[in-house]
Amino acid sequence: QVQVAESGGGSVQAGGSLRLSCEVSGYTYTTYCVGWFRQAPGKEREDVGSIYMHDGSTYVADSVAGRFTISRDNAKNTLFLQMNTLKPEDTAMYYCGAKGVAGGAWFSVRQCPKEYTFEGPGTQVTVSS
Repeated sequence: QVQVAESGGGSVQAGGSLRLSCEVSGYTYTTYCVGWFRQAPGKEREDVGSIYMHDGSTYVADSVAGRFTISRDNAKNTLFLQMNTLKPEDTAMYYCGAKGVAGGAWFSVRQCPKEYTFEGPGTQVTVSS
């Protein structure tokens, strides 16, 4: 059974940094995507970025590009969302999710799905001005 769990949320002042972790376990193959998304109260879910685990390629959404990066620790099946220069509008519950994909030689991380089969419970990020 695949399990997904986030950690690392907290409160920070504007301009500060946080690093979120997402531990994914249970996959027996590498053609799957892990994505980060967030949801603020009263707002729709927003894609933050993804990583294609087969080759480690990543992408981040335009709204956070230049401030957020996604990386991984292969040995521990842990993904990271490094968030720098945080703004009050980044305040949200942050989630990671995972889903298997068909993969193949031409698969691009930008083809990673935005809906996931497995999702974690989320971790709260609060940025004060």
